[in-house]
Amino acid sequence: MSVASQSVGRRERNKQEKLDRIVAAASELFAEHGVDEVTTQQIADKADIGTGTLFLYAKTKGELLLLVQNAKYVEALEQGRADAETVPGVLDAVLAIVRPIVECNRIQIDNGRTYLREMVFGDPEEPRHGAALAIVAQTEEAVAAVLRRDERVAEGDAATLAHIVSAVIFLSMAASVNIALSVEEIVQDIRRQVDVRRQGRRGGQCRDGNRGALVVSELD
Repeated sequence: MSVASQSVGRRERNKQEKLDRIVAAASELFAEHGVDEVTTQQIADKADIGTGTLFLYAKTKGELLLLVQNAKYVEALEQGRADAETVPGVLDAVLAIVRPIVECNRIQIDNGRTYLREMVFGDPEEPRHGAALAIVAQTEEAVAAVLRRDERVAEGDAATLAHIVSAVIFLSMAASVNIALSVEEIVQDIRRQVDVRRQGRRGGQCRDGNRGALVVSELD
């Protein structure tokens, strides 16, 4: 190995070590105090780096939160996918995907809601925000795959319905009126909103031609 290659390897290792320290410091402080009560100086001090170095990895506290949380949401989605494979009912399988995501979001409620806000309103070109949006897309793909178990759901309808489910998940977790709700209550709130056939029947609004709505309602 050349001297130049060894030098590049050391630099990359040093960068990764610093990133690992930043993630560990931010994760601990955010969990203990909440993102709003933590300063970037506190994170830099705990990670044993300067604030200038910290800003090379994340320019804002919001980006730091995304950096910390994205990996946790990826794990939650993978758990949900695995759980859904063992659940026969389509609606129940969709909710099996949803539950670990809600659990992840509600570990620290203020942090969870801030994460959602940063994900939606942040710069999509910024890598941490882009990664968060990619997780949303992957969640929709997982939900669509479950919906396709029902032969009545066309390919395009599955993607559209998955997008609707994704919006319902976001609103249920982000809504101020739901702050005090438990994970189970949030999941059931999502279930009620997704179960549109029952809502349609109560309102007398179901139509035979509205195939997508009918299928979502019959998922269980």
